[in-house]
Amino acid sequence: MQTETSFSERLAKNAWSRYVVALVTIAISLVTCLALNRFLADQFAYVLVFPALAFASWYCGLVPSISVIILGFVGVQYWQVRPTHSLQVSRTTYSIEFFTFLLACGLVAVIGAASRRNNEKLQAAQGELEERVKERTAELDIANRGLRELSGRLLQSQDDERRRIARELHDSVGQILAALIMNLSAVRTDMERLAKTANTLTDTEALVQEMSKEVRTISHLLHPPLLDEAGLSSAIRWYVEGFSQRSHIEVNLEFPDEFGRLTREIETAIFRTVQECLTNIHRHSGSPIANIRICRSNNSVHVEVEDRGNGIAPEKRQEMGSGGTPGVGIRGMRERLRQLGGTLEIIANGKGTIIVAELPIASSSSTVAA
Repeated sequence: MQTETSFSERLAKNAWSRYVVALVTIAISLVTCLALNRFLADQFAYVLVFPALAFASWYCGLVPSISVIILGFVGVQYWQVRPTHSLQVSRTTYSIEFFTFLLACGLVAVIGAASRRNNEKLQAAQGELEERVKERTAELDIANRGLRELSGRLLQSQDDERRRIARELHDSVGQILAALIMNLSAVRTDMERLAKTANTLTDTEALVQEMSKEVRTISHLLHPPLLDEAGLSSAIRWYVEGFSQRSHIEVNLEFPDEFGRLTREIETAIFRTVQECLTNIHRHSGSPIANIRICRSNNSVHVEVEDRGNGIAPEKRQEMGSGGTPGVGIRGMRERLRQLGGTLEIIANGKGTIIVAELPIASSSSTVAA
């Protein structure tokens, strides 16, 4: 169908080519008549003209078809019908064969021309439909780009909001709690002679101190100040140490001392990736150990987090491998890295799970972003 359509389109673009093709077609039919002259009766010679006429009607148009009819009649009458080499037509031949031939040729030409017009309409409709599909595809690409940009802005807004909340907790609630601790300490000193009251105040002071510690921990977990002030190296080491103490999971960290500084977005993405991986290990894997390896080259940063726990369930691996929906944490990590041009790979080796993240860095990223 595609070959037929392209052939018709080529003929439609060049009017002279339609006449040339029609003449070649009737010439082949007449040569076939001459080759079979001794085997065919006179009336069958007209039959051999019909394939050429049908072809010309379908591909070449009405006027070239009329040319085929005239040349076919003249050629058959001159070379095939007795007496040969003469255009004389007897009355009997004229009344039967000639009119039958003309009537059949006219029907074939009309039917072929109508079919050709319908085919041209179908081709025009197909071209219009393809243009609409291209327009819809372009609109869909624009919508997808807008959605990706919106996802990036949402992630950036989330990081900014976490940084603001952490600063507010540290500057307001933390200071108030510190003042409250000092007041309670003074009251406890003045009331040591009252044992029960002193014990109650001691317990209250311990509770407030614990609350203050939790507030600082939450503030640092939301957005550690070390990440902005001292860089990724200090923030990662601080978080790994605190996580190991809280979860009782042994964490081995491989982090080069000469790692240097990166842009704020890249350092935040690496920190959040490690944070999410360790949280998943604590919640789901049951692994007693976690290994973290972070290294960089001139063009990229490589982050690898490995555990020796339960691994990913076979049905979950099959779902993720077939394009299923991963967990919220994995989606967040993958989207955050993708916004920066990075990738996230999950490897289940039967002895645990390995999360591998790759982030490209520009040559200018070796300095801290303002």
